[in-house]
Amino acid sequence: MTQSIFEGKCEPCSKGEGLLDSEQVTDALKELEGWNPGEDGHSIVREFSFENFYRTMAFVNAVAWIANTQDHHPDLEVGYGNCTVTFTTHKAGGLTKNDFICAAAVNRLMT
Repeated sequence: MTQSIFEGKCEPCSKGEGLLDSEQVTDALKELEGWNPGEDGHSIVREFSFENFYRTMAFVNAVAWIANTQDHHPDLEVGYGNCTVTFTTHKAGGLTKNDFICAAAVNRLMT
């Protein structure tokens, strides 16, 4: 049985190492609720909405905890009642399994 792209722990990578091809990205996004390809073609993005600033910041702190435990850090754009999360693997130069592991973990915050 193969391991899901959404399971496991992030692994360090090098330039160009572990990049997913466009078919793998498309297939993974079909299973990852709410996430879309970034405009740059090398990232995945999701916007989360909240009823107030406190809940937004609680979410941001939870995402920061995930990022630190996985040693894989997203770009965050924070507003009063929203946060846009963008994952890419800068070091590899595109999307890797690490991005999907962390995106799935962020989604679990909302359940």
